[in-house]
Amino acid sequence: MDRRERERIMGEHQPRGQSERERREAEGLATDLDGSPIVGEPLRLRKRNFSPTVEGYALSIAGPPAYSQRLRQIEDEIAGHEERLQEAWRTVRREEQDPAERERRWRAVAERWNFYAVNDLIDKHNRWYPIEARLPMSPLTGDFVLVGGKSYRIEPLDAAWVLERFPATGRFRSAA
Repeated sequence: MDRRERERIMGEHQPRGQSERERREAEGLATDLDGSPIVGEPLRLRKRNFSPTVEGYALSIAGPPAYSQRLRQIEDEIAGHEERLQEAWRTVRREEQDPAERERRWRAVAERWNFYAVNDLIDKHNRWYPIEARLPMSPLTGDFVLVGGKSYRIEPLDAAWVLERFPATGRFRSAA
């Protein structure tokens, strides 16, 4: 796989800024190290019992895992829908002056909007992600563990999703 294609899929083509959590952790680490006798000293090299495996090498040649490619596709599809919905929302607001009729027309657009392709990807993600990512199961719940404190499942898109981001009355809200 081409390097540029891997970077596009993984989104690792440029460094990102520190998140709020990372900043707090760095400040906490700096506080913990204050007055430590080993600050500024090189750490002792620890030998690791590591040798590359054939399986790991083969997996690395294949490129990004299927689930990460699919997640990227889902994000791209959603961004495309948001752009087209924003344009449709502005068109309805421009063309219809009566607020009640404008709301009725926008709800009709939201009900008719076709999310088949992205919802198919979301269904595949919800079905295959735990297996592809080798998520462990929680013995307490009998379900797969949370990823970053949240469920790995993604809700399918529908008219309610449209009306949440682009309400029939008022201003639209970005998903970000």
